[in-house]
Amino acid sequence: MPWLGTQAPVALIGCGAIGDEFVRCMEALGESRRIVGALETPAALAAARTRVGGRFPVTDQMDELLAAGPVVVIECAGQGALKAHAPRMLAAGLHCIAASTGAFADAGFVAALAATPGRDGARLWIPSGAIAGVDGLLAARTAGMDAVTYTSGKPPHAWDGTPAEPQLQGAARLRRVEFFEGSARDAARDYPQNANVGATIALASLGLDRTRVRLVSDPALAGPLGTIDASGPFGVFHFDILAYASPTNPKTSVITAHSMALALRQGFCFPWDPAWA
Repeated sequence: MPWLGTQAPVALIGCGAIGDEFVRCMEALGESRRIVGALETPAALAAARTRVGGRFPVTDQMDELLAAGPVVVIECAGQGALKAHAPRMLAAGLHCIAASTGAFADAGFVAALAATPGRDGARLWIPSGAIAGVDGLLAARTAGMDAVTYTSGKPPHAWDGTPAEPQLQGAARLRRVEFFEGSARDAARDYPQNANVGATIALASLGLDRTRVRLVSDPALAGPLGTIDASGPFGVFHFDILAYASPTNPKTSVITAHSMALALRQGFCFPWDPAWA
């Protein structure tokens, strides 16, 4: 992680819930001056500039973002943005800390990355996101791991706007409903705004096809409850993580943005490795 200890300039892709919280976190740490620019979509550009208030430039042109001179890019705009921009960032020699890890379930995207080696050693890095225990999963992967299951439970409204919404109407909103069980790859494909945590767990453990994911709607939950169960020759893990949702986006957790800042400032992240995709 060559940027560590250098106060390297940083750019954002996305000024939504995660991006805004990342900026607040960097301001609280006294390091917001490192942010040299942000990229937004044309439709969201005016609103993003209003929220940023001139603290740093916000553009909808990648050329302008690159001209600002970032060394590290924080991606927090969704799978589509990571797929669209990651190859060019790597080709430009920029390291990228990516929140939208579900994008790695797309074989076409992985092929595009393989065809675009990072200049000067630039890589994609995966932060812990809303997960506790990533270090343990990485260690258990090499020690020997037989099974990993991630169960994501959220209040019914957090699943609105997803393929699960038709199943979660009327009386179904009043009881616990497990509406998906499958591989982390399928979860990332079908629920791209909700399944990045499952993808991160998979990339830190058994890969996207062997890691299992369950998605649950539960009106009794105060926020997103993630449960990780893993077993193997190393022993057994069971983690419960109740990470409160962002007040502006119930599909993501407040802590996600802070994990991006931790990855930037202290290197708590791991490199994306196609061998575990």
